[in-house]
Parts: sequence; structure tokens; C-alpha cells
Amino acid sequence: MSVQPSAELLLETILSNPGEAVVGFGLDGAIFLWNQGAETLYGFSRQEILGKSVTCLLPLYELPAHENLLQAPSCAASLSDAVTERLNRFGLRVSVRVQRSPVRDAQGEIIGILERGQALAPGSSCSIAEAHLRLLVEQIPLFFWTTDSHLRVTSHWGRTASLARSFPRYPVGQTIYQYLRCQDDGEVPVKQHFLALNGVCSRVEYASRNRLYDLSIGPYRDLEGKIIGCIGMALDITERRKTEEEIRFRASHDGLTGLSNYREFFENLEQEVRRAERTRQPFALLLLDLDDLKTINDRLGHLTGNRALNRLARVMKDHCRATDVAARYGGDEFAILLLDADGERGQSVADRISSCLRSQTDPPPLSVSIGCSVYPEDGVSAPELLEAADKRLYQNKKSRDSAAPKPDKQHTESART
Repeated sequence: MSVQPSAELLLETILSNPGEAVVGFGLDGAIFLWNQGAETLYGFSRQEILGKSVTCLLPLYELPAHENLLQAPSCAASLSDAVTERLNRFGLRVSVRVQRSPVRDAQGEIIGILERGQALAPGSSCSIAEAHLRLLVEQIPLFFWTTDSHLRVTSHWGRTASLARSFPRYPVGQTIYQYLRCQDDGEVPVKQHFLALNGVCSRVEYASRNRLYDLSIGPYRDLEGKIIGCIGMALDITERRKTEEEIRFRASHDGLTGLSNYREFFENLEQEVRRAERTRQPFALLLLDLDDLKTINDRLGHLTGNRALNRLARVMKDHCRATDVAARYGGDEFAILLLDADGERGQSVADRISSCLRSQTDPPPLSVSIGCSVYPEDGVSAPELLEAADKRLYQNKKSRDSAAPKPDKQHTESART
């Protein structure tokens, strides 16, 4: 019958091992255990180090992960057997392979963390590569994970603030459904993992908790090339997408009014002409000209003129459907593309816009001249429709010039005030 060694003897053997640095620290980070191997590896004597914070051994990039460990010490086992770096008493970095485990009291409550570290051979390509990879992964806005063939998470690296809001902090052991917060096999990220198990690499955008991620998922192979799971990568592209959308918006919209610009409007007009050729559905085009804008600018200033342009733009938006396109055509000229509309509806929208402007009490009083054309009665191409609407606009403008309201002295003073 074999004799089992006592726990005390095992602990003494571990602590006396000069080739292994054993460091114990409490949940406040204070070091309470320091063996001869730790003294040899890190250079601090037991008298110097006991009671000090274990952060004196950690590089800066390790501090966030250390704070997470103190807040959730039960996850210490999942962080074991990792290659990392520690600082010796001279501030130099030492490449080590560490294993961590929780320390419990008699009631089973975790009271600290035990870290066992072994120095890697100086100049070892493995230690240098792994340490640099860890340093890189901890700082870039990427998150990596691997799964087994049953889609359970087996490892993960990387941490950023945004990713922490969307992904579980300690996912090892969770299913990919829990990890990516998916409900069933039909959701895209889960489907991509099943494809990866069949050797297919894929890339997909994934939204979670108001963030947008670029997911790359592929097969995880062993040294013989056999697929043993999946490997995935998440890149937070939320801010990049917002920037792209803002750039696209600025390129296609007028900076003053927020309406579509000439280029965007003309592209929509040509696209609608092509659609109408196929569907034989009519549409209407309105060209609008804000009356007396030059007079307003000269008498009241360009700031008031800009406000007048914005007043017309707001009225146009209020009388357009979501499918219609309202644009600042250039200077004091505007345009509206009314989809699936005939001449009667086009004239109705024009009348409502004119009436709304006339009823405004804000100085100066505004009026607008409008010309309408309809596909296909007035033309079957974008230039023909624009020319027809432009002719009617100036016919209406000429007939109204004598009756158009002009800013008087009272309006001038009140507008400047």
C-alpha cells in the first residue's frame, strides 16, 4: 500500500523548488507568499517584497487584466499556462510561463491567487514571439477566440472597452451561442462557425449592443491539418462605419440645408428614368426658385439669406415622403423628385409648399416660384424633364414678379434684431 504525502509536505516541496517562482497575493493585490525561486527569478528578497503590491512585478499592459482577475478570482484557472512577462527588481522584463490557481480558506471562499512561474530560456524564439504577440493582442482593438468541434470556447485573447460591453468577460467553457449572444443555429455568426467546421472561411458584420463588428471565422487545425474547431476574430468597426457614413453624407448632401446636392439628385433622377422605362409608372419633377434671395442678402445680410434657404428646405422636407428626393439644386434653386406621382400630385405639392411659405410669420416674408414636369408627358430623359420644369418655373416667376412681396423697412429692422 503506497503512502500518500501530506499536504504540508507537498507545499514545502513546491515552495523549496528553486526552479519555480511561487508568488501568493491577496484580493487586494498584497503579496503574502514568496519562495526562494521567486527571489532568484525576480531579485527581491522575502523581506523586501512581502506586503507590497504584486503590480510591482507587472508590465503596464498587464494591469487591466490584473484588475479583472482581482474582481473575478474564480477565473484564475482559465488564465493558467500562459507565456507573459514580469519585471525584476531592476525593471527589466523577464519572459515567464505562469500558472495561476485560486487560494481558498477553510470555508471554500477565495482569499487570494497563487502564481507559479518558470523562466523561459533567454533568447528563446518561442518566449519572445509569445510575449510580443500577447503584448500586441492586448493593445489592438481585436478579439480572438477558439472553439472545439462542439463550438465551446476553449481560449480567448484581447480586450478593449467596447468589446467588453458586447462579449462575456470570461467566456472559456461557454458555447458560441452564449459567447455571441445568439439564440439558434439560424443566426449568421453561428452559421459561419458551422461552415468553419467544414473548412470554409467567412467574414460577416455582426451587431451587438449598439456596436458593429467585423467577424472573421475559419477552421482551427491541429499540426496534422485536421479540423479540431474554429478560430474567430472580431474587429470593432463602429466608429469607422460612422465616419464612412458621414463622409458619404457630406459628399452627397448640401452642407447648409442638409438636402441632397446636385450630383445626388441627378443620379436619383436618372435612376428613376430607367425604372420608369421598365415599369411605365409616372413620376413628377419640381424645380423651385426662392424669390428675391439677392435682395434679402443685400438688404439683410447673407446670414438672413442662409436662414431663408433653410426655411424653404424645412418646408420641402415636411411635404416630401420618405421615398421622395429633395435637393438644393444650386444657389437659390431647389428640386424635388416625386416618385410614383402624376401631374396632379406634383401641382398639389407645389401649391402646399407655396402656401406654407406665405403663411409663415417670420421675417422676411418668403415666396417661391415652382415649375413642374411629369414623365413621360414632358420628356423621357433627365435633360428633357429638367428643361420642361425650368421653362414652367420661369414662366411662373415672370408672371408673379409684379406681385412678389419685398422686404420693407419694418421687416428689415425686425430681421436684424
